[in-house]
Amino acid sequence: MKIKTRRADQIAQTMVLAVLFAVPALMGVHAAMVNDPDIWWHLRTGELILAQHAVPRLDPYSGALAGSTWLAYSWLFELVAVKLFHWLGLVGLVAYTGATILAITVALFHLLRRLQVDFTLVVLLTFAACYSMGRLYSPRPWLLTVLFFVLELDILMQARKTGRVRELLWLPVIFALWANVHIQFIDGLIVLGLAWVETLAARWGSSATTRVRPAWMGLALAGSLLATLLNPFGWRIYRAAYELATQAGALNKISELQALPFRTAADYVILLLALGSTAMLARQRRFMPFETALLGFAAVLSFRSQRDVWLMAVVGVVILSSLAAGSQRAAIRLPRLGTTIALLAAGLAMMIGFRAMHVNNARLATDLARSMPVQAVDTVLSKGYAGPLYNDYNWGGYLIWALRMPVSIDGRAAFYGDQRMDRSMATWNAEPDWASDQQLAKASLVIGPVKAALTQMLRMDPQFQLVYEDKVAAVFVRR
Repeated sequence: MKIKTRRADQIAQTMVLAVLFAVPALMGVHAAMVNDPDIWWHLRTGELILAQHAVPRLDPYSGALAGSTWLAYSWLFELVAVKLFHWLGLVGLVAYTGATILAITVALFHLLRRLQVDFTLVVLLTFAACYSMGRLYSPRPWLLTVLFFVLELDILMQARKTGRVRELLWLPVIFALWANVHIQFIDGLIVLGLAWVETLAARWGSSATTRVRPAWMGLALAGSLLATLLNPFGWRIYRAAYELATQAGALNKISELQALPFRTAADYVILLLALGSTAMLARQRRFMPFETALLGFAAVLSFRSQRDVWLMAVVGVVILSSLAAGSQRAAIRLPRLGTTIALLAAGLAMMIGFRAMHVNNARLATDLARSMPVQAVDTVLSKGYAGPLYNDYNWGGYLIWALRMPVSIDGRAAFYGDQRMDRSMATWNAEPDWASDQQLAKASLVIGPVKAALTQMLRMDPQFQLVYEDKVAAVFVRR
């Protein structure tokens, strides 16, 4: 009877795991985010790299800043994205999102199961983290940052717990890839630095519980730092990271950089994870410096910017898993190939989901035309209207891709700086000095949202002629 019960438990847990792996990925497929404003300049950069066999170091997109220094630090992601686009079209972007979410879910489950024996608790916490990160399910390199961070934290938590340092050898490999995919590898280095400081504190007799010696963690940190220099720009990538971190003005202008609005259930899940992990740390009879510092770091970044909520999602469930008293009766009883079977089942479910939810290139193109100036671009190309072009911030990336014309601004906020962003937004809001915008004064072509305040002003401006309009965009040419 016990053997039959155990086998039934194994089958049941494998089925639950397959559902756990599939649901977040299907959430990404259902969202089918191809109208992301930044993916388009990423795709164009990938095309340039393929055509020139070199990574851009000078800006090729901006009309006003053409030739200025610009580092395409996400070049490896851009190559992958444009290859998927060439093979599968818009479906390739959704496939990237779904596959990366699936990888994050599997990696997160692996991390938590090594910290907690209770299968039910591990499943619930894994799903809570994935659900709370739903706003990030778009074809962006930040999904790879989440994946690499989970892998790093898995390695660190096990090394600290067991004292076995062999897995630390993987960290330089992770950081070598990470530094060529997304600039937030800096976050991973900070956490690795915290782990090293903890080893020093433990040697000085603090309450730190790590079993890793300072020399080993220091070598892992040094090796990872050196590995990040294996990118086309060397140490200059740190200058780009500094510029991004110190551009405070963008936080108030770009929605994804603003604080959590607490308008969705996912926002409150993030809050519950933060409060729950804080309470769990407070209940401990000893001070836990690494976990406390990790939680503080995640709280500062996650509650400062919606784009960084993944930090609190991951850190929160890691702390809860490592400190909660799980039930031995609900212990993990997966068969030897249980995780592999669940992963294959989730992958199959994702492919079925594409068909069931009608995620195809025709439907995605229709969805894209509802939010991007697709038909306006077709008109400009067919009529042969020439620049200089004046456009708004959100459409700059798409115009780089579709129009192949220098733009006045696009989603690379750090490249343009606060002053140029302020000027562009003031003009599109038709603030009193809108006509003094030098880029607008030089423009021969304007493409903007049909409901924008500037669009209404240009309708009455004798210098411009409205040549195209639909429900999304309006096109003006200088008379």
